[in-house]
Amino acid sequence: MSVRYLIAVCICLVAAGTASLNAAPQGSVEGRLKIVSLRPVELDDENTPALAGKNYADYPLIILSQAERKQIARITADTDGNYRASLPPGAYILDVEGRVPKRLRVRAQPFTVVSNETVHIDMTIVTGFGAERSTSQE
Repeated sequence: MSVRYLIAVCICLVAAGTASLNAAPQGSVEGRLKIVSLRPVELDDENTPALAGKNYADYPLIILSQAERKQIARITADTDGNYRASLPPGAYILDVEGRVPKRLRVRAQPFTVVSNETVHIDMTIVTGFGAERSTSQE
């Protein structure tokens, strides 16, 4: 009986190895991350630039599977806000990590990856949304 079990396990392993070799080539998702702030800019003096550089590392993007909503990947945009990730074919959702506790306004975007193709998705994050609500209107 143990010989039959060993043969069955070997057959399963060979089948799994063959399936992985025949797997569809990956596709990719790319785009640009834009961060918009609703907070007023405070200038210390005339030498302070009006727009400070954005730290894209503070706003990592996450890729979730559409079916289970499980995190598949985490992406950090480069210094220009560009990002790219390779993914197996399938249906996904692009979102921002921790958007609810950080009070970010962003729209999660569903997308589909096809083998050997690139999907382009630009993402805009609006920050300072919570600060805007707490400001008194005069």
